[in-house]
Amino acid sequence: MSKFAQYNIPLKDMTGVNVLEYDLDDAYFKKIDSPEVQKGLVKASVRVEEKSGAFELQFLLDGYVNIPCDRCLSDMEQPIHCKDQLKVKLGDRFSEENEIVIVPESEGTINVAWFLYEFIVLSIPVRHVHVPGGCNKTMTSKLKKHMVRQSDEDGGSDLEYDDDDYVADEIPTDSGWDGLQNISDNN
Repeated sequence: MSKFAQYNIPLKDMTGVNVLEYDLDDAYFKKIDSPEVQKGLVKASVRVEEKSGAFELQFLLDGYVNIPCDRCLSDMEQPIHCKDQLKVKLGDRFSEENEIVIVPESEGTINVAWFLYEFIVLSIPVRHVHVPGGCNKTMTSKLKKHMVRQSDEDGGSDLEYDDDDYVADEIPTDSGWDGLQNISDNN
């Protein structure tokens, strides 16, 4: 019996609409053995519906994963809320074509363990940091010591690092590129 046998969905035995529930916990992430996420707790609901010779799998994932903060490297809980879907057909051999997964009709089963993991990883934002004030204080003090500072001689002032200065929605822009934003309006 495979370590992911519980994630097998016997498609050829299903009719109508079926809903399967999974608790993806630390043991699941350890079995996946991938570096991006190794701990967490995510409730997964998979709705399977047969539609004109194909199966539509709708995934609803809700929970959190533990990942390192980009700023202080301490673990943080990253909320996961994801809806995704997968279309599956029965065929001669396993393959993925366009946005359809084909599984061998002789088996008639799809294992969704890796698909669940991919949906979780793809829902993690590119930049993940603690809420303001939540970073490891020891690490932020070391970061302050090693940050490059601009001197007053260059016409600027000293740059200070403050944990509250970093807001996820603020993205600095280079003013040299601002004039190019309206280039398509001039044609």
